[in-house]
Amino acid sequence: MKTLLLIVSLTISSLSVFSNDDWGKTGHRTTGKIAEKHLTRKAKKAIHKLLEGESLAFVSTFADEIKSDKKYNKFYSWHYVNFPLDGNYKDSEKNPKGDLITGINHCIAVLKDNNSTKEDKVFYLKILVHLVGDLHQPMHVGQAEDKGGNDIKVKWFYKSSNLHRVWDTDMIAEYKMSYTELADSVEELSKTEINQIKNGSVLDWVSETHELTKEVYNSVEENENLRYKYSYKYLSSVRKQLQKGGIRLAKLLNEIFG
Repeated sequence: MKTLLLIVSLTISSLSVFSNDDWGKTGHRTTGKIAEKHLTRKAKKAIHKLLEGESLAFVSTFADEIKSDKKYNKFYSWHYVNFPLDGNYKDSEKNPKGDLITGINHCIAVLKDNNSTKEDKVFYLKILVHLVGDLHQPMHVGQAEDKGGNDIKVKWFYKSSNLHRVWDTDMIAEYKMSYTELADSVEELSKTEINQIKNGSVLDWVSETHELTKEVYNSVEENENLRYKYSYKYLSSVRKQLQKGGIRLAKLLNEIFG
């Protein structure tokens, strides 16, 4: 009987962990779904062929999923870039293991290289989809000393959390919409507005996100209990970042695949 109870307990605990992971995937899937709406016909065809029918939303979580395999540890530092709030990437000390910017640029180079194998192109396409999403999450462009807000402890509706998690998962989870619902309910933008979002380089986009990062760091106090007021103030920023990520991902993919 004790053995049975232990199994049940472990099963419930596992489901709880995976449930949290699933919510963490919502933002990436939303960005992937939005990107698909902005792809050219030629890019759609090339991507469909490479991914053998899998959607950008489906593969958007691949870069997180491979973290469980130690042979992919070298990609861990690609998920973020750290530099001081009052600084910029160009003048900051670079991570010798690589960062979000070098990771994105490497993916693009592999995908553009006619000598790359199909296996490599599929792998780095999946990584690229994820990294462009990370680029638009402000705490992935945070400070090294607090691990992008992971060490800034707060509560989310009285439950223990941290600043990074609030922006990664908590606000989206509390909104209780699927990634398809989030993607379908983005703000309607004119062609001019869309082109403005597309403008600039990856480095420009990181700098833009970093401006939001500064605001986020000043938005909480240690151990503060964040609730409806915080979500009301910042959820619109989350949704805008997801939309920008999708539009910019599509821009990169259209340039790569025509």
